Amino acid sequence: MIKRTIDPWAWGKNTNSAQAVEVTQVKGTLYCSGQVAIDANGIPSNADMRSQLIQTIANLEQLISESGYECSNIVRLNVYTTSSQEFFTNCMDIYLSFLQKHDIKQATSLLEVQGLFATLTVELEATVVK
Repeated sequence: MIKRTIDPWAWGKNTNSAQAVEVTQVKGTLYCSGQVAIDANGIPSNADMRSQLIQTIANLEQLISESGYECSNIVRLNVYTTSSQEFFTNCMDIYLSFLQKHDIKQATSLLEVQGLFATLTVELEATVVK
């Protein structure tokens, strides 16, 4: 797999993402359903958004790993949240640490939604290649 990121504007380098990601010579593509803070028994979390994001990331890492892929090869990562303000204020350090831990440079969208399943406040949807 060959991965190339494209950022035609200088400001793009400060977004912790890429404006576009080109991938060639792909051996496989994993399209992950949105991952949320649901435990192994299927119980959704009612914790604060920060705690939910920690569990959501752990669930996403487990899904990707058990599928035989690597988080470093995430090429698209969409964030759905019930409050973009709360996400930027209380969760960005966790989100950025996740990206840095795996050296992820992805195309991304952050969307504020009216609601998610049950008491959930954040969801991550990824596309991964190898």
